[in-house]
Amino acid sequence: MTIEIKVPPLPESVSDATLITWHKAIGESVSRDENLVDLETDKVVLEVPAPLDGTISEIIINDGCVVKAGDVIAILQEGERKSNSTEKVEPVPSKEENIPSLKCKKNGSVKISPAVRRLLEEHDLDSSEISGSGKDGRISKTDVMAFLKSDGADDILPGDSQPTSANTLETIGVDRIERRVPMTRLRAKIAERMVDVQKTTAMLTTFNEVDLTEVISIRKEYKESFEKRHQVKLGFMSFFAKAAVEALKSYPVINASIEGEDIIYHNYFDIGIAVSSDRGLMVPVIRDVDQMGFAEFENELNKMAKKAQAGTINIEDLTGGTFTITNGGIFGSMMSTPILNQPQSAILGMHSIQQRPVVIGNEIIARPMMYLALTYDHRIIDGKEAVQFLVSIKEQLEDPARLLLEI
Repeated sequence: MTIEIKVPPLPESVSDATLITWHKAIGESVSRDENLVDLETDKVVLEVPAPLDGTISEIIINDGCVVKAGDVIAILQEGERKSNSTEKVEPVPSKEENIPSLKCKKNGSVKISPAVRRLLEEHDLDSSEISGSGKDGRISKTDVMAFLKSDGADDILPGDSQPTSANTLETIGVDRIERRVPMTRLRAKIAERMVDVQKTTAMLTTFNEVDLTEVISIRKEYKESFEKRHQVKLGFMSFFAKAAVEALKSYPVINASIEGEDIIYHNYFDIGIAVSSDRGLMVPVIRDVDQMGFAEFENELNKMAKKAQAGTINIEDLTGGTFTITNGGIFGSMMSTPILNQPQSAILGMHSIQQRPVVIGNEIIARPMMYLALTYDHRIIDGKEAVQFLVSIKEQLEDPARLLLEI
């Protein structure tokens, strides 16, 4: 029995996706729920799992192609295949009407690995033109490189179209080479949003600094017992998130957003935490932070960060936030001006902790200090409210007892 592997339903407001990586080649065995391929949308990377045990008998759509929900991208032959089996899997012809009309090469029945497939795409080669030296005619990287050095590669005309996913090298002088790489969909979307937010909002940033002596003291005294009891480390982010929530309660306009000519005040606190991943910046949202304790928040933050790094985060995890916190300090940033995460109206920037001289009484003492930055939309937030909001966070972090007493 043969099964068509189709593009799953895409998130709301997403019309198509780019097939970025096949994890299986033709002839390889797969297990039920094993990830076959990654699809990148403007917002997240989706995995397409195998619906059952079987063997990939045909890959219809290559890496770099744009697909839509319901498009057939591969054929799976049902039934577990033994690892020592010499039985040759014949490709199953696809119905022409099921194949998306995409300007992408189709591999047919040639057995190639994902790495070799990418090499073929980079040089705009058709696998059917290359003789494979591996078992059952499998094409290796060596076969591709040998073909490129032979006359066969000269048949590609200068005017032939190149795949949009290919990297190109340009030599502009001795030892001066430029590499042109197309943006991923996620990076392109981030770039678009960064430009749009500066065109459509009145962004302004205000700064303050906070003495983290007391927070560091608490973490040092209780971090071992906290981790032993809750199975998670006590980080700085939970202190800042809880302080931000208390400040948002006092200054609700910071937690608001603009919709048309209306201001939407949110009576809940869904905090987005900026996370850097291999695929770009993501902002997973932690819901109802005001109802969480430190341990619950840290556990949820760890879960979201792992999903972002693994590329398994879904669209629901990234939408609906009311306020965002970003920590450039983990990369060594001393001060920055964060960009708003629309439609939110404010974002808090954390930075690196530095020992700096501070006058306390009549003495100069070295203290662990951090600069705080609040970027806000001046269309609805006045400077007074922005400054007082940052002062509120500063006061709570310098006297953490306020977080327990909610004052």
